Amino acid sequence: MNTLKKYEFTLKDLDCANCANKIQNKLAENKDYKNVNVNFNTLKLTLESDLENIKPDIVKVVAELEPEVEVLDAHHHEHIHDGHEEKDSKLKINQNLVRLVIGIIFMIFGIYIELPGYCNLICTIFAYVILLFRTTKNAIKLLKSKTIDENFLVTVSCIGAYFIGEQAEGLMVIVLYEIGKILEEKAVNNTRKSIANLMDIKPEYANLKHEHHEHKVKPEEVNIGDIIVVKQGEKVPLDGIVVSGYASLNTASLTGESNLVNVKENDNILSGSINEKGLIEVKVTEKYENSTVRKILDLVENATDKKTKTETFVNKASRIYTPIVVLFALIVAIVLPLISGVEYTESIYRALIFLVVSCPCAIVISVPLSYFTGIGKASKAGILIKGSNYLDSLKDIKEIIFDKTGTLTKGEFGVEKVKLYTNKYSEEQVLEYAAIGESFSNHPIAVAILKEYGKKVENTAIRIFEEVSGKGIKYNLGNIEIKIGNADFTEAKKENEVGTVIYVKLDNEVVGAIVLNDTLKSETKEAINNLKTLGIKTRMFTGDNKDIASKVGKEIEIDEVKSEMLPQDKYNELEKIISTNKETKNRVAFVGDGINDSPVLALSDVGISMGGIGASSAIEASDVVIMTDDLIKIEEAIKISKKTNKIIKQNLLFALIIKILVLVLSVFGVAEMWQAVFADVGVTLITIINTMRILR
Repeated sequence: MNTLKKYEFTLKDLDCANCANKIQNKLAENKDYKNVNVNFNTLKLTLESDLENIKPDIVKVVAELEPEVEVLDAHHHEHIHDGHEEKDSKLKINQNLVRLVIGIIFMIFGIYIELPGYCNLICTIFAYVILLFRTTKNAIKLLKSKTIDENFLVTVSCIGAYFIGEQAEGLMVIVLYEIGKILEEKAVNNTRKSIANLMDIKPEYANLKHEHHEHKVKPEEVNIGDIIVVKQGEKVPLDGIVVSGYASLNTASLTGESNLVNVKENDNILSGSINEKGLIEVKVTEKYENSTVRKILDLVENATDKKTKTETFVNKASRIYTPIVVLFALIVAIVLPLISGVEYTESIYRALIFLVVSCPCAIVISVPLSYFTGIGKASKAGILIKGSNYLDSLKDIKEIIFDKTGTLTKGEFGVEKVKLYTNKYSEEQVLEYAAIGESFSNHPIAVAILKEYGKKVENTAIRIFEEVSGKGIKYNLGNIEIKIGNADFTEAKKENEVGTVIYVKLDNEVVGAIVLNDTLKSETKEAINNLKTLGIKTRMFTGDNKDIASKVGKEIEIDEVKSEMLPQDKYNELEKIISTNKETKNRVAFVGDGINDSPVLALSDVGISMGGIGASSAIEASDVVIMTDDLIKIEEAIKISKKTNKIIKQNLLFALIIKILVLVLSVFGVAEMWQAVFADVGVTLITIINTMRILR
């Protein structure tokens, strides 16, 4: 069995969402091509095949359907919007604008200014030829491939208007259509550019260091272990560890947070950050293709490949929409004179209006463009959403289950209090004995005790040291044997405290105890309260004991707490909750740290990882990644989803109402051709502009 190879191409000058669907559907008919997807937002065509050298066939199919579109290899067009594309797009728009102006001049002389002889006729014909050049050329090429699209419909309508004596209106239709298409192309390009600016995090170069000098290279040319220099004002091109220097980094493009992060020697830093102040040398730990910035760009650019039910329905409906409208146009042209007093010239005129209205671009373009914009908006806020389907699902979330450690809490211990069992020693002395022993350990409890002690630990006098796994540590300091650990290990009377208790025993006497607890994140209570305000039920699943879980649950006022759960228990309980919500179509989300919660993240309708900056395990395990540990971002993601859905509904409703209204009015002879043009390109333009509101 041959292994499928993934191919990726860029469709330069693709400016029609309906055309993107046609290319996708045509290529999908080929049994040798699997998972064909044309992303109108990013101009990317992706597919899988076991064939070699498929580009000539791709070029042929695209040329048949969209003659003006050029097929390029993906590496020529890595980012969703680069400078060359912008220049080419402006050139194309300017060329069409010049042709439009010349056509209008000939139209004015041909229709509105009295000229001698056949001059008016000649000017009118020239106006038709110039203005219809693009649509007619494309229509003829498409007819060869047995395809009908808006180029054919507009061409037939305008030529039909000429022959029934409506030359002025025929020319006005094509003028309005061309103006609309130019504005539509500009609006689409501006939308792509806006998203590209939001995600403008790709570094253009890296300062690669060689002994005592450095030179600029592409980030792709740098290898793991190389040393790069990041100067003030530059983007960090690759993930790495600071080996020298100090800098203040702006990580807003990764996390959505404006606060600067200070880094020094031995600190990890991520590509995409901007060095606001300082100079650092960095040892590269990941190649560019595996770097944080590349992962983020890939996720955002490819997120709309995973289509929602709405997108799938619109794409399927658009295939039968145009043929149905063309059939109705024929019925109007032929049948109307037979059942009423309307003459054939009038019925043909009304049928031509039908044809102009029939292009489904406004309907087809608004849905994917809205999702693309919503995903871009979320990514700017430090929320990575892996697909349009997940963005859509966020709005329907009615229950959220949270893991405790590392999600609702910081995942790090803090010393709550020190208890004394004798007046021979102070709290500071008990803490010091614990810190001396824990200085040899890297356990989270040890880290917390050393942090609380806050002084330099002198441990050179220790003669014997032993760590007993799961129980504690013991060591000798001079002639004193010291034990630090749980109640069983130290033979202490167990404290009735909520939290982790570490006892300190000197020789045969337990002198004190240190109570530690995992501290809540500062925003946890507010985040839970905000989600409740949105009507979302909140639960907490944890493996911690009942007392600790109950204390945390009560403090943050979460709706339900389940404790002492094994990973399998979490999975089974989540399965029951999802099953209960299936009938109502409500979505259930699970929020975890992305490392230990992979099974439940995968099972949930929407898995949300609180992965911290650049945690690769979080990016892999979930559907939505919060690039900081800020729980407030979950509410923000839900609001972006709801706003995106609201805009989509507005666009679809507006487009359908206007189109149906003009179609009905045209049957009764009320609507004219300019109104039909508005129902096509005008409505498309308005839906694009409305979509941009998502970014506000």
